[in-house]
Amino acid sequence: MTTAAAVPQPGRTRSFLKLVMIEHSVFALPFAYIATLTAMFRTYGNIHWTRLLLVTVAMVGLRTFAMACNRIIDREIDARNPRTAGRELVTGAVSVRSAWTGAGIAVFFFLGAAALLNPLCLALAPIAVVPMVVYPYGKRFTDFPHAILGLAQAMGPVGAWLAVTGEWSWEAVILGLAVGVWIGGFDLIFACQDVMADRAHGVKSTPARFGVPAALHGARVCHVITTGLLAWYGAATHAGAFFWVGLALVAAAFVYEHTIVRPHDLSRLNRAFFTVNGVIGICLFVFTLLDLSVRGLGL
Repeated sequence: MTTAAAVPQPGRTRSFLKLVMIEHSVFALPFAYIATLTAMFRTYGNIHWTRLLLVTVAMVGLRTFAMACNRIIDREIDARNPRTAGRELVTGAVSVRSAWTGAGIAVFFFLGAAALLNPLCLALAPIAVVPMVVYPYGKRFTDFPHAILGLAQAMGPVGAWLAVTGEWSWEAVILGLAVGVWIGGFDLIFACQDVMADRAHGVKSTPARFGVPAALHGARVCHVITTGLLAWYGAATHAGAFFWVGLALVAAAFVYEHTIVRPHDLSRLNRAFFTVNGVIGICLFVFTLLDLSVRGLGL
């Protein structure tokens, strides 16, 4: 068997990016961009491209750090679950040392971007790191680790708004709560596929504790709340027609998501998790961008 040390650097890099599922940045980035562009519209009237780039670096860096930590901390749990036994840290495609190195580089870029944005972002950056590390441990002590994940993700829009204005914004908090409840809800759905393995190995989750039907019901409630919070955000920011069209499409996507995943039929769970939730973020971002552009956001 080829050792990890013998794998060429490009191969290790690709394996690390696969480990942290870099493409899943699509879930969190659109909402960070919504907060960023709305704050820029209010503050500058146009897009500040350097600041937008720094927000992107910070978001991707923190998410990459979080995913790497999650995989490292959970590697023994992953090895016992047939669904996750092929992950790179389990198979040896990525060594623990390489994963920690990647995590270190990612958090360095996050902190560096925060420092370049403004002093408040740098001061608050360590706080943002904490739930990213706590989340994987959460499934060892609480039946609601999904709430910790939601809290971690809720900080994205808040941080993005702070990156532009350097000031606290309750509108950003509303958007952050919407993102946190949304992601917590679809994590409930995702966790349903691991119920048997989680129960067998003592891993805690809401589906493992209360059953798949209860978890899916909880996810539906979360997504109803998310829709309400997004509507509140639209009203608070005086959003125009395009935003509301986007929100209507998001609501329709939520309905579709919950019609294709049923307690006794999880065969389309990946479609609900990866495809629908990716579309939700991108859809609302595109329509928010159109709305801000119509209202005068300049390039």
